[in-house]
Amino acid sequence: MNYFVTGTDTGVGKTLVSCALLHGFAAQGKRVVGMKPVAAGCDDDGQNEDVLQLRAAGNVAVGYGQINPYCFVPAIAPHLAAQRAGVIIRISRIATSYRELAAQADVVIVEGAGGLLVPLNEQQDSADLAKELGLPVILVAGMRLGCLNHALLTQESIAARGLVLAGWVANVLDAEMPALQQNIDTLQQRIAAPLLGIVPHLPRPDARDAAGRLDLDRLYNNGVHPD
Repeated sequence: MNYFVTGTDTGVGKTLVSCALLHGFAAQGKRVVGMKPVAAGCDDDGQNEDVLQLRAAGNVAVGYGQINPYCFVPAIAPHLAAQRAGVIIRISRIATSYRELAAQADVVIVEGAGGLLVPLNEQQDSADLAKELGLPVILVAGMRLGCLNHALLTQESIAARGLVLAGWVANVLDAEMPALQQNIDTLQQRIAAPLLGIVPHLPRPDARDAAGRLDLDRLYNNGVHPD
């Protein structure tokens, strides 16, 4: 019951949906924990707002460093931020932290950095991380102009890497997006995974509210639930 959350781009609501998933599984009585292995855009104390939100949404007491092994100050592509810091992002280190979390929780939600193919080091990207962890993917589609191409290309990349697309979420970024429902319908027809829910445009996004808009049972019907 562990999943890797990716998005059609950066800033499309991966953290919102990841926290919503945590709240949803917690409501089922599960022990849940979120993980953001790589975060760029940290404060002077070495903490990132997305990571803090994930930590707050979980119900397992874990250390900050366990859920965020790599944190960088500049809000730029992670491999570039790592280069500036003189650090190499190692998937093996992330995998160790992930296994520690998985031993303590029923559900681990791993939020990727940016989109699926964002580089993590000179040779590997977020897709490689998802594959190393052996996790099915949940795709957050940011509903705005251009989302069809971004979502369908991401689906192709997921399949090309041998990953399982467990489901997707439509997160409405543009409250005035023309033909919103028709775009969602188009993606439903073309994405070979269940739509878990639609998160409407919210002036103040709230993960608990978003959790109520997701149908986690659709994940179970996609053949990835262990039960």
